Amino acid sequence: MQVQLETRVEQATQLRPHKRERTLSVKALLLMLVALVITVILLFPVYWMIVNSLETTRQIFSIPVAVVPTGITFEAYAATFADQFPHLLTSLIVSLGTVVVSLVIATPAAYALAHFRVRISGVLIFCLLVAQMIPAVTLATPMFLIFTKLGLLNSYPGLILADSTYAVPFDVIIMAAFMQSLPYELVEAAFIDGTGEWGAFFRVMLPLAVPGIVTAGLFAFLFSWGDFLYGLTIMTTNDIQPISLSIYNYLGQYILLIAFQRYITSGLTSGALKG
Repeated sequence: MQVQLETRVEQATQLRPHKRERTLSVKALLLMLVALVITVILLFPVYWMIVNSLETTRQIFSIPVAVVPTGITFEAYAATFADQFPHLLTSLIVSLGTVVVSLVIATPAAYALAHFRVRISGVLIFCLLVAQMIPAVTLATPMFLIFTKLGLLNSYPGLILADSTYAVPFDVIIMAAFMQSLPYELVEAAFIDGTGEWGAFFRVMLPLAVPGIVTAGLFAFLFSWGDFLYGLTIMTTNDIQPISLSIYNYLGQYILLIAFQRYITSGLTSGALKG
């Protein structure tokens, strides 16, 4: 009897993990199905946007609505690219100009703050941090007035200088921290060999500081590329527009179309029925 009881207990204990595994697998399957449904719901607007971009206007407003595009066309992409390519080129020019200006100013400044024994170095770093905390909106109006007097409105140099005012302090902070980690003994060895201060800076420190310079330049490029406020403030005409401002104006043309899409669809269908 005792042996039979022990075998039954062992069989029961062996069956329990299988039941738990089945319940866990069912729960995992249900969770996966719920997650799949939520993912489809979240990604469907993106899919619908891509489908509409590959259709003509008549196909977009046709009834019944086709979930899968019947005829694929790239006319919308071609027209948008032809319209936005000059503004892409403008943003590229301004971003590269901002990178050059910010690095030319920030690299020597960071070297001086990192290795020159100046008492106010900490104060200068603190002032740069405070400058980063100032909202760009508060600087837009004064900058507009200054650039108006200097004749820099609606020009590449004006937009490059405006974007550099935000990129230079950030680049100085990044590169000063990076240059502090570089051994200054190499510069002192260059002094012993007869190299001057600028020679040691260009021949010794700049090759060692390439990773920090690349990082600072990348941030300056991203700041300038994504700038919208200064482009809206300084560019008062449509001759020179960065891509961020151009996309804003481009989308603004279709806000009314989206708002009154139902009435446009009903008008098109009623006209087709009358024809």
